[in-house]
Amino acid sequence: MTMKHTLLLFATLLMLVPVGAQTSELTVSKIMRDQSTWIGSSPNRPAWSEDGEWLYFNWNPGGEMPSDSLFKVRAAGGDPIQVTPEERRGVRATFSGWGHGTGEYSADWRHKVFESSGDIYLLDRTTGDLKRITITNDREASPRFTADGRHILYQDDGNAFVRALDTGTVRQLTDLREGQERDRERPKNAQDSWLEKQQLELFDVLRAEAAEREAREEAREREQELAAADRPPVHYYGSGQVSGLEVSPDLRYATFFTSESTRPTRTIVQDYVTESGYAEDLNARSKVGVESSPRKFFVQDLESGDVVEVDMTTLEGAYDVAPAHLVDEGVEVDSSKARSMSAVGPFWSGDGKHAIVQVYVADNKDRWIASLDPATGALRVLDRQHDEAWIGGPGVRSFFGGGSAGWLPDNRTYWFKSEATGFSHLYTVDVVTGNLRQLTDGDFEVFGVEVSRDAKRFYFTSSEGSPFERHFYRMPIAGGARTRLTDEPGNNAVTLSPREDRAAIMFSTTTRPTDLFMMPFGRPATRVTSSPTEEWLAYPWRTGEMIEIPASDGVMVPAQVFRPEEPNGGAVLFVHGAGYLQNVHRWWSSYSREYMFHNMLTDLGYTVLNVDYRASSGYGRDWRTAIYRHMGGRDLQDYVDASKYVGTEYGIDPERVFIYGGSYGGFITLMALFNEAEHFGGGAALRSVTDWAHYNHGYTANILNTPVTDSLAYARSSPINFASGLEDPLLMAHGVIDTNVQYQDIIRLAQRLIELGKEDWELASYPVEGHGFQKPTSWTDEYSRILKLIKETVGPNRFR
Repeated sequence: MTMKHTLLLFATLLMLVPVGAQTSELTVSKIMRDQSTWIGSSPNRPAWSEDGEWLYFNWNPGGEMPSDSLFKVRAAGGDPIQVTPEERRGVRATFSGWGHGTGEYSADWRHKVFESSGDIYLLDRTTGDLKRITITNDREASPRFTADGRHILYQDDGNAFVRALDTGTVRQLTDLREGQERDRERPKNAQDSWLEKQQLELFDVLRAEAAEREAREEAREREQELAAADRPPVHYYGSGQVSGLEVSPDLRYATFFTSESTRPTRTIVQDYVTESGYAEDLNARSKVGVESSPRKFFVQDLESGDVVEVDMTTLEGAYDVAPAHLVDEGVEVDSSKARSMSAVGPFWSGDGKHAIVQVYVADNKDRWIASLDPATGALRVLDRQHDEAWIGGPGVRSFFGGGSAGWLPDNRTYWFKSEATGFSHLYTVDVVTGNLRQLTDGDFEVFGVEVSRDAKRFYFTSSEGSPFERHFYRMPIAGGARTRLTDEPGNNAVTLSPREDRAAIMFSTTTRPTDLFMMPFGRPATRVTSSPTEEWLAYPWRTGEMIEIPASDGVMVPAQVFRPEEPNGGAVLFVHGAGYLQNVHRWWSSYSREYMFHNMLTDLGYTVLNVDYRASSGYGRDWRTAIYRHMGGRDLQDYVDASKYVGTEYGIDPERVFIYGGSYGGFITLMALFNEAEHFGGGAALRSVTDWAHYNHGYTANILNTPVTDSLAYARSSPINFASGLEDPLLMAHGVIDTNVQYQDIIRLAQRLIELGKEDWELASYPVEGHGFQKPTSWTDEYSRILKLIKETVGPNRFR
C-alpha cells in the first residue's frame, strides 16, 4: 500500500470516529449486574440483645450466604461472628425492640412478652429465662401486660383473653358474635295470643302445667346466670366484620370497630410468562374513588356488658363546609350532614385510666387527637390539625408506636407529631388539663422518636442543621437544648442499646453504601462491617455538588449536579419517583443503579442533575403540598427551571437536555415532553402513571381528591390528556406484571399516541417484571435503550 493510500485510509477512519468521543470504564451491563456480588451486600436489621452485651444483624458478605444470615458482635467491640443455626433458632426472641414489633415490656422493664409463630412467650430480662405461654393450633396475637403487671392480655380468633402469670388461669374477656340475638320464643300474632289466653282461662290443667313450666324456666335461668357470672358478656354486632379489638390495661373496657363487608371492583394484571404455559391473572388493587365502608366505633363495659357507640360527629369541625375543590366543581354539599369520619385507637395509658383516639375525615384534611371517656363514649379534643391540602409529613399520619406517638410513664402525658408550624415537630399534651406543648421548632423535620427507659429523655433523628443529612439527638423530656450524638455527614440510622450508652449506626454517604458502625456515646464510632467489593471500590465514585436552582416563583430548589471534566454540551435530568421522596442528600441513594449510571454519563461528558422538586420529602409542609390539585404543575416547572439553569450556568442548549425517571419520575417526564417540549430534547418514561384516575386511592385521593369530586384536578394532571404535544423522541418502558402502576396505563397511552399519528416514540415491555425490576437482564436492556436514546438525542454526535 502506498503512502498516499495509507493517508487516505487514515483520514477515512478519522471521519468515522465520533467527534469529542469520551469513554468510561463503566458499562450498562457492568452496572446492572447482580448488585450483591458487584457492589456488595449491606447489613440490615440490627438488634441488641436484651442485656445489651451483643449486637445482632443480618449480613451476606460476598453475596454467597443466605440473604438473612445472622451475625453478632460484642458491644465492647471485636470482629463479627456468624451465628450458628442452633443459636439462631432461639436468639431472635431475646432481641431488644423497645416494644415496637418485637414485643411489649412490663412497666419495670423486667419482662417482655411477645408472639412468635402464633404462640406467646414470656422473657425474664434479668435471668434470661424464656417461657412458652401458649402451645395451640390457634394463632394468638397482640400480647401485652395488664396495668398490674400480673396478667398477659392477648387475642385469639377475634376475641380477647387474659392469662394470670401466677396460676396460668386463662379467662375470656369478650364474646363478639356475628348476627342478632334470637328471642327464646317465637312471637305470636294477635289471633294466636287470644286463643292461648282463652285456653288458660278455661282449663285448670293447662294453667297448672304453665305454672310448673314457668318455675322450671326461672330455675334454669338462675343456674345459667350463676354459671355465666365469670364468663364474658355476649355481644351480637350484626352483619359485617369486627376489627381493631382492644382491651384497657385495667380489664374494664373493650373497644372495637365494625364495618360492612364490601367488595370494591379490583383490577387484574395478566402474567404471560408462566410455568403452566397459560396466561394467569394477578389480582391487584382497586382504583381511586372507590368508597370504603365506614367503620363504627364501640366501647363495651366488661362488667355490665353494656355497649355504647362513639359518636365522632361531636368533634368540632365535623360539619365544616366543603373544601374549595367542591365549590369549583359546583358540587352541592348538605351542611346538615357530617363529614365521613374514621377513628384509630384507642391507645391506652399504662394504668388504663386514659385513652387517646386519633380521628380522620375521609378527605384527609383534618386530624383530631381526642381523649375518650369509655363509660359514655364521649370524645374531648386535645389537638386538631387542619390542612386545606392533606394531612401528612413524617410521622404525622402514623399511629401509636413506631416512633410517631406514645405515652410517657406518668400515664397522663401523650406525645405526638404535628405539622402545624409547617414542619413535622414533637409535641406533648396533658390529657387531664389539656395543656399542649411544642418541644421542637425550626425549619427541619423530626423522625423516629423514642423515650428513654427512665423517662428523662427523648431520642430522635432529625434533619436539623442540613436537609441533606440525618443525625441522632437527645433532648430532656420537657424539651429544651438538643444534643447531637452523631458526627459524620451522611445518614445515621441509629438503633439504641438497651443500656442507652451506645448506638448501632447504619451509616452511609453519597459514595459508600450502608455499613454498620458501633458508637459508645462520647467516643468515635468504629466500623463493624465493610461490605463494598474491591472491584466496586476501585472506581472513583462522585459525590456531586449541592446547588440551588432559582425557580420561576422565586423559590430556590435543591439539586445535586455531577459535572464532567470535559463537558460534551449535553445534560441529563433525573426525576426521582414516589413523589414524596428525597434524592438530593449526602447518603447512599435508594437509586443505586441510577447513581452509577449517572457516574458513567458524567464520564461520557454529560452534565447530570438530581432535583428535589416540589412535593419531595424533607422540606416541610409547603414543599410537600405544592402539587395539590395539580400534579405536573409546580413540580414540572422546577424541571423547566432546571433546564433553563443548565443553559444559563453551563451553556447547554435546551435541545441538548434529556429528562428521564421512573414511576412518578416517568409521569413528570411525560408531562415535560407533552407540555414543555421547547425545554427538552428527548426523554425516557419508565413505569409511568399516564392517567391518575387509574391509580390507587390512598396516594392519589390525598393530592387530587377523587375523579367524581374534582375532575379538573385529574384532567390537568394526567399525561394522556396532553399526548398531542409530543414533539421529541420518547422511550416508554414498563413491566407487564406491574400491579402498582399497571401495564394498562402505558397501553392506553400507546393507543392514544397511535390515534394521534405520533411517530417518534417507542414502547419497551418487560414480561417478567413488576414495578421494581428484579432481573439484571431487564435492567441492562432498559438502560441500554436509555443510553442509546441519550446519545441519539442530546449527545455530541446526535446529527452525525
